[in-house]
Amino acid sequence: MSGPDDSASAPPQGCCCACASVLWKIVKVILHVVTLLTVFVLILPDIVSGFRAQIAVQSVSYAVLACLYIGTSSDRAERIICGVFLGVLAVVIVAAAPSVKGRRGAPVTVMRACNLVALFVYCIWKICKLVQACLRRLRVHGKAPAADPEAPLAKVKKPEAACTALVRQTTFHIDDLPRKFSYDEIRAVTGDFGTVVGRGGSAEVFRGHLDDGTAVAVKRITSYKPVGEEDFLREISIVANVHQRSLVRLLGYCLLHGRPGDTHGQYLVYPFFENGSLDWWLFNGEERRRLLPWPTRRRIAVDVARALAYLHHECRRQILHLDIKPANILLDGSFLAHVSDFGISMSIAQDLTSVDTCGRGTPGYMAPEIWFSSLSTKSDVYSYGMTVLELVCGRRGYQASRDSSETPDFLARVVREKMARGELKDVVDAAMAPVDEREVEAVLKVALCCVQHQRELRPSMVTVVDMLEGRVTADLPPESRPSPIKNFTEPLSAPATQNGGSDNNASSFQ
Repeated sequence: MSGPDDSASAPPQGCCCACASVLWKIVKVILHVVTLLTVFVLILPDIVSGFRAQIAVQSVSYAVLACLYIGTSSDRAERIICGVFLGVLAVVIVAAAPSVKGRRGAPVTVMRACNLVALFVYCIWKICKLVQACLRRLRVHGKAPAADPEAPLAKVKKPEAACTALVRQTTFHIDDLPRKFSYDEIRAVTGDFGTVVGRGGSAEVFRGHLDDGTAVAVKRITSYKPVGEEDFLREISIVANVHQRSLVRLLGYCLLHGRPGDTHGQYLVYPFFENGSLDWWLFNGEERRRLLPWPTRRRIAVDVARALAYLHHECRRQILHLDIKPANILLDGSFLAHVSDFGISMSIAQDLTSVDTCGRGTPGYMAPEIWFSSLSTKSDVYSYGMTVLELVCGRRGYQASRDSSETPDFLARVVREKMARGELKDVVDAAMAPVDEREVEAVLKVALCCVQHQRELRPSMVTVVDMLEGRVTADLPPESRPSPIKNFTEPLSAPATQNGGSDNNASSFQ
């Protein structure tokens, strides 16, 4: 639980997380030590008799050491170095063993020597990393206490000026920004980037814990088009002033200065959501979808709509998300929805004509106008509508790799046709039964209003919230494009087998 309204329950959860984290670290250390001792015993001479048995034991020892080297590496660079080192040892074994003159056990001796070298180097490496981690923690705890990230942020009239000042005087606290972490603190929080929980084209996400045991997610921005320091701080300043229950709260950030073009110099710290993202529950089998009954799904749709309405109409500076999809909707322990990756997407600080947004977003959720860099709040409305259709139907609406004949609006057209025929049950996810058919129909009508191709026909997110909460009647919208649905093809996320012959393939929704 990490929303603004859940602060009362934070300490017990933090304590529990801290105990679990410490216990898991102790277990890992014990397993590590036992494994190393076992390998050391196996490497010793005269453990087994027989030439073949000794070769087998030394081979197993080498394989276990290789797994330790690669499996405990914290990043790609370390894995590459470990791979090169292990490769060199393998070459030495292959090249030196046959050339040794004398008794038959010479190959075993060479393998034993290489395994001992690998074991001792591994132990020295891990001891050095442990000492470095301890020194970093001592330095962090020895510093003056940082500003409380939960304290109210001071208001300023011009956040841009504050951000510019931060770029010039980076060692002082600047108003309108959340807690600033040092790089050493980020490494300590994430355990030297030891637990990767997500990886995308522009960022990596690591799980970590603050000093009080609170679980956090640390996002390392790895985009090939890194944002400049001034723009990054300006976005941070804007996001820090966004406070809404269904928006993921930014806890802090880290910015390494003096490293132009470094794509690993920007970090964002967010609360960690134990139930992951919505797509994990929707698109990974019926058993998981059963845990999302209709009341939960309807609440998710309303919460996301309120969050977008806040970004579009209530923020001091209007924010477009530009990538609304189930993967960017996180669920807490009570399955309450929290929209992530907003703010850093696009804040309206300047004329939109100066921003290159062609093709920005995810295929299947992108509004048609985005391909022409024609942006507005209605672009997010379209993505929201597609997300709600998937939420109610329990299946992906579009996957370009499956069938090139499909169009991104295929699911919307099928839902509209089924609704017109009075066959709504055929498109509703059966895993969430029983459902209130009138409520489901009303939500689907709202979604169809949102995915109209003419953006001027789409409602605002404020109107969407009103329709979902019953203050405005949601009517089935007129056709945005005069293209009747004929010969439906099979839904992209449905099983490959067909349901028998039919005059159209819409029956596959049944």
